[in-house]
Amino acid sequence: MVRLLVFLSLAAICSAQKYHVGRPATSDEIKSTDQFMAPSGAGLPPGKGTAAEGRDIYSRRCARCHGAQGQGDEEGPLAGGKGTLKTAKPLKTVGSFWPYATTIYDYVHRAMPFDNPGLLDANQTYSVVALILHMNGIIGEKDEMNALSLPKVKMPNRDGFIKDNRPDTGKKKR
Repeated sequence: MVRLLVFLSLAAICSAQKYHVGRPATSDEIKSTDQFMAPSGAGLPPGKGTAAEGRDIYSRRCARCHGAQGQGDEEGPLAGGKGTLKTAKPLKTVGSFWPYATTIYDYVHRAMPFDNPGLLDANQTYSVVALILHMNGIIGEKDEMNALSLPKVKMPNRDGFIKDNRPDTGKKKR
């Protein structure tokens, strides 16, 4: 397995050099994404935001791909899908599928906007996450999301997953 990873890494480096695309990540870039935001909120940075504050950011940075109301456009929808998970055509959105609000923060902060991941600072990220939660009817427009309030958000599908009790996961049986 290690040999395969080394081979693939070398192949990627050679391809990048051959086609003049990409570059090695800087240590600052690695540090900026080398974080873990747990469901408990551990790892969330200081900052705050509301859905009202997130509207302008969302319209400039997110709506092009996800639609003005999170309905989906170029990319999948962020809102809707409530009650569809047990149907023949489930719509897995933030509001219908995701178990933890902290995961939304983590994903938006690391990977969005798609064309410039990591562009949003902590306040902007909290604001966009608040707007996405608001679009799904989970929080109010003026509810402030921050490192203390975000982990307390009860997502509609939080209990919809099977606990992983395999011994190799390090989790204890409940």
